Amino acid sequence: MDRGTESRRLDMGPGKNASLEEPYWYAVSTRSRHEKVAAMTLGSLGIVHFLPLLDEKRKWSDRKKVISVPLFPGYLFVQIPRTVESRLSVQKVPGVVNFVGNHNGPLAVPESELESVRAMLSRGNGCSPHPFLQAGDRVRVVRGALVGLEGTFIRDGAQSKLVISVEMIQRSVSVNVAPSNVEPVSHNVGRAPQSPPYALPMHRA
Repeated sequence: MDRGTESRRLDMGPGKNASLEEPYWYAVSTRSRHEKVAAMTLGSLGIVHFLPLLDEKRKWSDRKKVISVPLFPGYLFVQIPRTVESRLSVQKVPGVVNFVGNHNGPLAVPESELESVRAMLSRGNGCSPHPFLQAGDRVRVVRGALVGLEGTFIRDGAQSKLVISVEMIQRSVSVNVAPSNVEPVSHNVGRAPQSPPYALPMHRA
């Protein structure tokens, strides 16, 4: 199972003059429990994709087992050019429902958000899904395994957490972090801009 692919850029999304052949990241919704099947097919087709996975311990009556489950159930991400042909090649994959976007079509996901999720999964311990978070104190990790990551700092009882959000699918992931390992970030400095509302072209029959 592909836990992600090497990213080629840290772009925020296509601008007005971007080439249709230049690839960007898009969120794709899937049928329930079809995320891995869709990811395997995308891989066999040579389509760059990212399916964030978490290892969970499951217990049965006779055994225990660690299994990989989607971090964001019902979603995965693809990196494709902004052409109708590329979009249709993804939509034809078994298990794929549709792209995430608006009435104009699929919208690009800032690659910085996906890189943050990727880094948290690879370097953080105790990652878990978190209710989508929009408000909170913006911080940067300055010490420890997660150094360099930016996210929202919250307190949950005696614990403190760093929350990373993917705005396009309204999903978040959190990891425990020591308050002494983070510092505040200005709202206007160091925060990645949102992806512009620029969509893949609509397909019309």
